[in-house]
Amino acid sequence: MFRRTKSETSPQTPASTPAKVGGKGRPTPTRREAEAARKQALKKPRNRKEAAAYRREKVRLERGKMQEAMKTGDDRYLPAADKGPVRRFARDYVDARWSVMEFALPVLLVVSLLGVVFAQAFVWLPGLVNILFLLMIVAIAADWFLLTSGLKRAVARKFPTEPAKGIGFYAVRRTMQMRRWRLPKPMVARGEKPA
Repeated sequence: MFRRTKSETSPQTPASTPAKVGGKGRPTPTRREAEAARKQALKKPRNRKEAAAYRREKVRLERGKMQEAMKTGDDRYLPAADKGPVRRFARDYVDARWSVMEFALPVLLVVSLLGVVFAQAFVWLPGLVNILFLLMIVAIAADWFLLTSGLKRAVARKFPTEPAKGIGFYAVRRTMQMRRWRLPKPMVARGEKPA
């Protein structure tokens, strides 16, 4: 009854179809590939040896991600003690300043070795070593107080709703390490304002 003309039956030309915007950037897996991946993910170990190997591999992968995060500062894979914007700000605050505590251990070690080695030759040296120890302890206490009070004020200003419990001790613990050995690695230069 009805007859279609040639123009009605022909498919649309590729030039007239709109181009797809976006996309996931990879081909969709076939059904067989998707089922194989799902089965692999749900596969249970058959014995204790396979379970132990699976756990070891999982721990190795997580440890690798954590070590990489310690270098790059990626918050997703950092240990729980270092996660969060408040802890990152505290690390940047510590890394941006010079600190007496950072150099305390090497200085005290050198002073005590000099006191032990040359105590017999110089009678006055043990008294001088004791005075230097006391001065270093006073300087460390003052630095500790200035660091924690300044950091707590800065955190309260920048993160008024975030909990800052233990942030002072976290900063002091980081300050006691030499800058090059700190983990996560410092992300700011000395003298630079923390973001």
